[in-house]
Amino acid sequence: MGTLVDNKFTWVIPNFSSLQSKAVYSDQFVMGGCTWHLLVHPEGFNKSCHLSLFLEVADNKSLPPGWRIRARYLLSVVNQHSEKSSKRNEASKWFDQKIPGWGLSEMLPLPNLHAKDGGFLVNDELNIVAEVDVLEVIGILDVSLEFKESTQLLKKVKVDYDSLKSNDLLLNETPPVSELMDINGFQLLPSQVDFVKRIFEKHPDIAKEFRPKNPHLRKACMTFLLSLIETLCQPPQRLSNEDLVEADNALTYVKVSGFKVDWLEKKLKDVKEKKVEEQNGEIRIQELEGDLKEFKQKCLDIEALLEKEKAKVMAARVSLTLDDVI
Repeated sequence: MGTLVDNKFTWVIPNFSSLQSKAVYSDQFVMGGCTWHLLVHPEGFNKSCHLSLFLEVADNKSLPPGWRIRARYLLSVVNQHSEKSSKRNEASKWFDQKIPGWGLSEMLPLPNLHAKDGGFLVNDELNIVAEVDVLEVIGILDVSLEFKESTQLLKKVKVDYDSLKSNDLLLNETPPVSELMDINGFQLLPSQVDFVKRIFEKHPDIAKEFRPKNPHLRKACMTFLLSLIETLCQPPQRLSNEDLVEADNALTYVKVSGFKVDWLEKKLKDVKEKKVEEQNGEIRIQELEGDLKEFKQKCLDIEALLEKEKAKVMAARVSLTLDDVI
């Protein structure tokens, strides 16, 4: 039995200890315009001695060749006594024909699962919650029209989603979708709210021409914008050339989506120039250090020769003794 509320799918499995099947599927549910189901192996996948839990694209074998879905998901095995003790698996993955499902084969050790008063099995019911944010869809025609049109728009720019990096200011927490906060139509993490408010206060027209209406795509675009700003706040010495290429990609991504970011484009140009100055300076410093090292070695060699000559002079100045003379 499963219910979908506030973009959160809750699957309650009754009489869990009595299940005879090696694999149990949930009802299908729709998130981000795509259809999914959950898969549980009560006794573990490949005898892992752990509860195994996976998120799969439903009816994936009937989808057209070449289909792909990029999604960020959060799977939780709920501890009904203590929410903090719940087991979670969070990741961002591509789902496709070869790998239609992702999750963990070792989600929860079976002894912990079946422990008396452990909190995972209450009245022999197991509760599982899934949250899915669809970021990109390729080759699937039965998604919602709005989602497909928005995705086609953003697919014009190739961006590596794995290049997103987290820091304590912007991306350090990923709460359940229900805990996200709405700011000007964008779903944000609590840690992002104040920062995004500052952006809108300083640049009120930034989203005036923003195109995507799908909440998942809006959230993805905002994440790229914040990631770009985070990159530009890094000291030049911490940025690699690859980081700057990714920043260029992210800038193009947010511009295509409709963000007005001329100010960020100028800042990125400044950062690139500083990076060139920093790299050229590093090269010159290495050259000068090499010259200095060579000069110091010459000084040491000269000092050694000087000491030898002094020793010779001192030896020449020693007068002969009477014994030496006679």
